[in-house]
Amino acid sequence: MSRPADFILRHAGELVTLAPAAVAAVGAEALPGDDGLGVIADAALAARDGRIVWVGREADLAGAVEPRAGAVELDAAGACVLPGFVDAHTHAVFAGSRANEYAARLGGVSYAQILSSGGGINATVAATRAASLEELTAVTLKRLDSFLAHGTTTLEVKSGYGLTTDHEAKMLAAAAAGHPTRRRLTLLGAHFTPAELGGRDDEFIDLVCDEMLPALRGKADFVDVFCDEGAFSVAQSRRVLEAGKRLGFGLKIHADELARSGGGLLAAELGCTSADHLVHATFEEIAALRAAGVVAVVLPGTSFTLHQAYAPAREMLDGGLEVALATDFNPGTCYCENMQQMIALACQEMRLTPAQALRAATLGGAAAVGLRDEVGSLEPGKACDLVVLDATSRHELPYHFGVNLAALVVVGGAVAARRGVPCHDSKDET
Repeated sequence: MSRPADFILRHAGELVTLAPAAVAAVGAEALPGDDGLGVIADAALAARDGRIVWVGREADLAGAVEPRAGAVELDAAGACVLPGFVDAHTHAVFAGSRANEYAARLGGVSYAQILSSGGGINATVAATRAASLEELTAVTLKRLDSFLAHGTTTLEVKSGYGLTTDHEAKMLAAAAAGHPTRRRLTLLGAHFTPAELGGRDDEFIDLVCDEMLPALRGKADFVDVFCDEGAFSVAQSRRVLEAGKRLGFGLKIHADELARSGGGLLAAELGCTSADHLVHATFEEIAALRAAGVVAVVLPGTSFTLHQAYAPAREMLDGGLEVALATDFNPGTCYCENMQQMIALACQEMRLTPAQALRAATLGGAAAVGLRDEVGSLEPGKACDLVVLDATSRHELPYHFGVNLAALVVVGGAVAARRGVPCHDSKDET
C-alpha cells in the first residue's frame, strides 16, 4: 500500500538510518560493514507532516510512496544522508565574550588568577545579568542558527549564568525563543555560587532548592548541578536533584570533570537521565551508571581546549554504557557549536570508531535528552530531521575535519539550512 508523502528525498548514495530493524522491515539490505548503522545504498526517504513514513531503496520508492500535491522533492545526488545531530549538552545562552581571557590562558595565566580579577564565570554572569531579554534572545538565536547550519537539529540548552531566580528565568525564556531547532531546556541554577554570596555555598543551595526550583517549575525539562571539585559536594548536589525530582524535573548532573567527585555514583543512585563530563569516571561508576540506565555524555571539545584528559568513552562502551557525544558549547572552555568537530575529536582522541562516534552524536544524544523515540535515527514514526553531507561517505566526518560538511539540513520535513546559511521555512528544491 502506498504511503502519502509531502516530503521525499531521493538518490542518497548512503542513507545512514541508525535503524537496522527499519531497513530489514522494508526488505532492503544494509551495506556490508556498516557496523550496525543500518546504511542503505542508493536510498530514498519519505515523510508526511514532518514525520518519516518510509525509508528504503530508491528502486522501491515509486511503489511504496504516493506524493501529495505540492510535495517537496529533494535529490541528494549520491550524497551521504544522516540523522540530524543531537547535541546533548550546551550552554548556548549567555552574554559577553571571553576571547581575551582565553588568549591569556594560552599565554600561561591560570584560571584562578583570571577568576580573582573578576573574569571567568563571574564575567559571564555579570554580562548575562546586564543583558535584556531581547538582547539575550538575539544572540542566542544567532548561535542556534550556527548549530543548525552545522547539522544539529536537536540540542539541550542550559541556564546557569544568571544565578538568581529572575535571571535564570530570563535565560530559559531566551533559550525557548522560536527557532527551527528542537530544544530541551535545563535549569542549571546550581552552576556556581555567585560572587555576592562570597562562597556561602550552602546558603546558595538553600536558595536554589527553596526558591529557584519551585518558581521555575515547568520552565525547563531538567534540573542540573555541577558536582565537582571547586563547585558543589555530593551532599549539596543530592539536595538539588532530590528537590528537582519532587517538582517533576528530569535529572542531569555535571560530574567527575575536574576530579573524582562521586557525582557519577550519585547519578546512578538517583537515576539521572544523564551524567555529563565523567573524565575521571572509574570502572565502578561505569558499571553503576550502566545498571541504572544513565547515559554518559562525553565532551571532547572541553578536554581539547583545557589540555586535559579525555573521558574513557571506549571503556564506557565496552562496559555496555550508553554514550552520547556533545559540544559543551560555552563561553569559557569550548566555544564551538560544530558536532562534526566533536566526532573528529572523539575518533582521534577518545579512540572511538566512526560508527561509535556517529551513534553517540545522534541516537546517544537523543537518549541523553529523553527523546530517543522522537529523534536520532531515520525510521518511520520519527521526526524527519536529517543532514545531507557534501560527501559520499559517512567516514568523511572524522576524516575531513575542521570544515562544515552539512550541505543541506532538514528539520521536520522542511529545509532549514543550506550550505551553512539558515533558510528557515524554505521549500525550494536542490
